[in-house]
Amino acid sequence: MDWRNGFCGAAFGAGLLLSGSAFAADEDLLNAPEITIEKEAVGTGAIYVRGDIGFAPWRGEGDPYYRTFSAGSYASVPFDNARFDKPFAGSLGVGYQFTDTFRADLTAEYFEGRFSGSSLSVAPCAGQGAGTSCALSTGADYSALGLMANAYVDFGTLAGFTPYVGAGLGATRLNWDTAIDRATCLAGGGACAGTPVSRSYEGRDSWRFTYALMAGVSYDLSDQLKLDVGYRYSHVADGEMFGFGAETLAGATGDKGFDDGLSRHEIRAGLRFSF
Repeated sequence: MDWRNGFCGAAFGAGLLLSGSAFAADEDLLNAPEITIEKEAVGTGAIYVRGDIGFAPWRGEGDPYYRTFSAGSYASVPFDNARFDKPFAGSLGVGYQFTDTFRADLTAEYFEGRFSGSSLSVAPCAGQGAGTSCALSTGADYSALGLMANAYVDFGTLAGFTPYVGAGLGATRLNWDTAIDRATCLAGGGACAGTPVSRSYEGRDSWRFTYALMAGVSYDLSDQLKLDVGYRYSHVADGEMFGFGAETLAGATGDKGFDDGLSRHEIRAGLRFSF
């Protein structure tokens, strides 16, 4: 029985040793310095400036149309084909980072383009004989300066990348240059005489309501500089394009051409610098 007593004593001693070690480890944990995790600063309360370049491979022109005047009455004629060229745009702005997740800015945007439209009239062109028809093509350049107030929600930052969504409201000054209309006779059941006739119409300028929706991601190039890449949809409200020409001598008044607004789907890239 002696060996059994010796074994029990050894086991009891080992148990006391282990319990003492566990107690000491617990005391070390309790006395360890407190560890805190601080949120990374994102520059809240900072003013920033920004510059962006946009490329709009997808543009919508709606249904532009023009009016004709004859014998004291008007008729609306849609363009059978219409398109807006020149997809580039640029903007500058200044903003403020209110919180970690909310910022807002004011931006000025400039873009320009060219409108090309065509239509076909079953009536003869001016000075052409009966049985002919008339193919009409209209072209005009335009420029636009937009002023926008924008707000954004920034989501969490991961490895320097911060996704965001945003929206903007504002106005765009759309300036139409002189429109040139070219009328070409199509013989059909008659005979054409002479050469195609070109007419000019004075362009119109107007302020248009504009809204925009944005989504993208920014990347921290440094503590103060961010690279911003995203998508932006904007829509400029409809309005006047150009007025009547020689028809005013016959009594025509008001505007001749009207656009149906401009929609732009843009891919944008730019830089934001915080002070």
